[in-house]
Amino acid sequence: MASALSPPRVPKPKATQPSHYHESFLEKKGPSDQDYRKFWTGLRGLTIYFYNSNRDIQPLEKLDLRTFVKLTDEAPQGSLWDPGIHFSLVLRDQDIKFKAESLESREMWKGFILTVVELCVPSNLTLLPGHLYMMSEVLTKEEARRALEVPSCFLKVSRLEAQLLLERYPECGNLLLRPSGTGADNVSVSTRQVFNGTPEVRHYKVKREGSKYVIDMEDPFSCASLDAVVNYFVSHTKRALVPFLLDEDYEKVLGPTPPADGPKSLPPVSNQDKPPLPPLPRPPSQDENYVIPIEDASTIDYQNQDVISPSQPIILKPKKLAKPPAKPPKPPIVPRPEPKGNSSVLTRKPPGSSPQALLLTTRLGDVTAELEEKLQRRRALEQ
Repeated sequence: MASALSPPRVPKPKATQPSHYHESFLEKKGPSDQDYRKFWTGLRGLTIYFYNSNRDIQPLEKLDLRTFVKLTDEAPQGSLWDPGIHFSLVLRDQDIKFKAESLESREMWKGFILTVVELCVPSNLTLLPGHLYMMSEVLTKEEARRALEVPSCFLKVSRLEAQLLLERYPECGNLLLRPSGTGADNVSVSTRQVFNGTPEVRHYKVKREGSKYVIDMEDPFSCASLDAVVNYFVSHTKRALVPFLLDEDYEKVLGPTPPADGPKSLPPVSNQDKPPLPPLPRPPSQDENYVIPIEDASTIDYQNQDVISPSQPIILKPKKLAKPPAKPPKPPIVPRPEPKGNSSVLTRKPPGSSPQALLLTTRLGDVTAELEEKLQRRRALEQ
């Protein structure tokens, strides 16, 4: 019985490494490494990838260039002669040392790194015309790539939330991109810098005009992408402004997002963030009377209450209360007059009465006597 013909096998395509702007062997030494380790290294975008060999697909390590600070040429400690193959990459949180295969390789790596970080081809390196042409091509690719993506320092926060993030986390950067309050496709740039010893937070509007972003200043500047906007502020301040990169989720830092129609609540502030209260003044001796400071009322006590008028006096309680004063004597109860009553009882001065009570009693007695006299006259006429 003939066996069914099996379909021909289709060879699987071999997996290859993603294309890099530049790649070669580099020896790397991190802060925790005891010695240099050799990697096949590739640069793509703002990331340096380290592979075990040029045939591997998955990188062993990655290095993010968004926290770039500077590049330095540095010979190993204790070495009297620098062969020109060492350089250091200084990031915001670490310093990585590299050893290239030659002086030409070192200069090329420095040139490609500076091209993608600063978005310009460096002119102060020892490079050949062919190397400069390669870097100009990389610059075009990187500008096109960034035009399609949102910068990492763009956060969907309000103006107040942006100011809070910049003030609370200065180690994460001092330049933040956020949506503009005018809506549409406009954005705003929030920065925090120290001028004359005083930190200042400034906000800049960036208007979308067609495919360009125009920074609204005295001399407006047009940029091709949001990343170019960020690079403008970084380069024109000589890297004094650093894009803000928060390690954790900013929504967790600021708290839950309030509903769209409700007021935005500020992030909770711990007791450690509150300044200490000034000490209360030392109270005088117990024999003296002094005013007790009024404590702050709780929220439930003053919500939905009318505001006290400035002209309305506020009574403060003394610390040592005197004995309550004696209650004033009640006025005497005047009984209803009888037909044959004696008015002398009403005019009798009660013991311990005050002058006001005595005057009132005298007047009541006179009225009662007058009524009694009229009643007797009416009865005499009836007889």
